[in-house]
Amino acid sequence: MRTRRSFACWLAALLLVVSGMALAQDTSQNRTLIVNGQSGNVPVIQVNGRSYVDLEALARAANGSLSFAGNQIALTLPGSPVNGNTTSAPAAAPAPAANPGFSQAFLKAGIEQMSTIREWHTALAAAIQNGIPVAANWLAPYRNQAAINLRLASVAVQTDSDRRAFQLLTNEFQNMTKLADKYIAARTNMTYISPDALQNDDLNQRIVGCGHSLGSMAASGQFVDDGSCN
Repeated sequence: MRTRRSFACWLAALLLVVSGMALAQDTSQNRTLIVNGQSGNVPVIQVNGRSYVDLEALARAANGSLSFAGNQIALTLPGSPVNGNTTSAPAAAPAPAANPGFSQAFLKAGIEQMSTIREWHTALAAAIQNGIPVAANWLAPYRNQAAINLRLASVAVQTDSDRRAFQLLTNEFQNMTKLADKYIAARTNMTYISPDALQNDDLNQRIVGCGHSLGSMAASGQFVDDGSCN
């Protein structure tokens, strides 16, 4: 049975390739055939200067398979379409490139927040420098507006830079709240506040440094954490 099948394979190969051609003297020899990077020794017949191989040997070399149905011989190779189905699995969509800059919506919200904190800080500094009692009631509007602006900035976050900068805005808001509460408590406790108290206040220096850092980021449109807001 195998002899008959082998003969049919040879016959089919020769009929498909050299149908209608006069066959010249055949020369058979073993050569190394490389298919998809895999090599194997297969018998080769040369007819009229052309080389032909056994289908079974070709299937083995390519890790494929042969099937027979009536007068049809099907050669299936790894990765080849089956039953004429050429539909392949869709390629995975490439990952979106990371956006290194700020979105316009967040940038606008961030600038609004920095402006409000700067006004809040200016009002506190003016009161301390001029010996005006620091009271919670007249600083409250600045604090409330800053809290609203911070929520608006959180809603506007779109890119990774937005997210990271929002954390710094949050740090600035929290530090400004601590600074204001510190001097409100000192006034409530009747503690003397020197006019130049802010100049020697480490928390105040951190707030000023963070403000400068956030301003530089807003101007460049790029997130750069220099540690000022941590």
